[in-house]
Order: sequence, then structure tokens, then C-alpha cells
Amino acid sequence: MDGKTLYSIGELARRTGLTVTAIRFYSDRGIVPAAERSPAGYRLYGADAVARLDLVRTLRELGLDLPTVGRVLAGELTLPEAAAAQAEALTARIGTLRLRRAVLTAVARRGSTPEEMDLMHKLAKLSEDERRALIADFLDAVFGDLATAPAIAGLVRTLTPELPAHPEPEQIESWVELAELTENPDFRAALRRMAEQLAADAGGSGFVRRDPVATVRDQVRPALAAGVDPASPGADGVVAEITARYAHDGGPRRLLARLETANDPRRERYLELLAVINGWPAPERVTPALDWSIRALRLAVGPTGRS
Repeated sequence: MDGKTLYSIGELARRTGLTVTAIRFYSDRGIVPAAERSPAGYRLYGADAVARLDLVRTLRELGLDLPTVGRVLAGELTLPEAAAAQAEALTARIGTLRLRRAVLTAVARRGSTPEEMDLMHKLAKLSEDERRALIADFLDAVFGDLATAPAIAGLVRTLTPELPAHPEPEQIESWVELAELTENPDFRAALRRMAEQLAADAGGSGFVRRDPVATVRDQVRPALAAGVDPASPGADGVVAEITARYAHDGGPRRLLARLETANDPRRERYLELLAVINGWPAPERVTPALDWSIRALRLAVGPTGRS
């Protein structure tokens, strides 16, 4: 054998830790060919077969298919090129698995029907362009011709979700829920009413004062923290402050209508989901403040007001 070191398939198995069956499999496919055969017809392998098999095992454990492994060993594809291609494939696979996980998590949490699960699955699989088109349709339905006003245009931007290129699982799950919410006709109509009220406040100036929801939240926060009952005399000062601030905008009845329109749990949920998707801080919940204010204002604007 002219001084060359040759190994039988059994010796090669002991040196590499692979089974004889696996080595024969790779040999039959030309991945690790035999150097020659013994007089009895048994395969014999050169010393380089050990290194080749170690590389084959590593590449296979990293998920590369046999044709790609063969191209690397044949010098048709460099190892960095193969690694880059596999990393890209894994990234796509991870994205797919995250989408599936998001849908399954949402279904399990919400007790969805088969129809809802099918819708969520379709929403999760949308491309970036399709996601943008879905959101554009939603925002157009809500704001439409109102979106040209400067203040409304700014609001549109703050309500636009931007799912990152490599989202976290919770961002995907939030996107699925938000996308489903945007398809709800009642929710679209509720937001449209809010947009019309904002536009009416702006009038012809195009300038919208601070959102009454945020203003009222800040004004009633101390009363909430102190446990003041909105039906008690202790609420009178807060109610007077709220109504005085909006006396020029139609008085407490108009403010009450504004707050009742805004007090939609879907609106708050949309903002929570939006913050997760866009990586923003979680918004402060406004429902407790709105509930308190609405109850207090209803008493204030009733037939006789507070006794």
C-alpha cells in the first residue's frame, strides 16, 4: 500500500465515533469516498477521511443538507458561504416558528373558534407590504378626509404600528391581535367618531388642543389615588375644575360625550398592543380615570345636578 495510512470502515468508525452504517451511507453518496479496496474487496479510507467525516458530522448537526455538504467538501462552495446560507435559512425558519407560536398562544389564551384561528393565521403570515396595506386601509377608514389636518396627521403617525424586521415573539403576538382588531367594523366606527370630535375641536384653525382624555386623566389622578367617590361631595372640586376647563367647548355635556366615546376598552387595548409592537413604553391606563370622570359628570349634568 506504498506507505499510505489506510483505515478499514470499522477503524474509521472507532476514530470518528460514527456508526459503520453512517460511514457507508456517506461513502455510497460520494461524500467520503473510499481510497481503494482491500484484496478481499473491503473499502479502505485515507487519513483525510477522519477530518472529512468530522466536518460532515458538524455540518449535518448544524442543519446543512447532504448536497450542500457535498459541495463544501468538493470545493464548489466555501464554508463561509455555506454557513451564511444556512444562517439565512434558519432566520426564515425561526420567523415562521415565531408566527406559529404567536397564533397558537393567542388561540390558547382567547379560546378562539376555528374561524378566528384561521383569520389570525392569515394575518400572521402577511408580508411587510401586505401589513402596511392593511394598516393603511384601517387608518383611511378611521380618518379619511380628516387626515389632511396637521394635528390629525400627527395622530395618524402615532397610531401606526411598525413591526421590526426581526420581531420578538410578544411583538408578533401583539401584531396578530392588533391586526384582527383593525378589521372590526365597530372599532373603526368608534375611532372615526373620536377623530370627528377632534376635528370639530380644531375648527378651521387645524390646531387641536391637548386630548381631553389625557387632561382629565391628569386632573382626576389625585382623587383616584385618594379613593374619592365620584358621587361624594369630595369630587365637587375636581368636577368643577374639569368643567371650567371645557366650558368654552360646549360645557360638561359635550365633554361627557367625548369621554364616553373615548372610554372604549378596545381603544386602550390598541394603544397597549401598539406600544409592544413599536417598542414604546407601556401607556398609562386611562379607563379608571374615565370611569370616575364619566360617573361624576353624569351626576353633575343630570336633571338637578348634585344635591
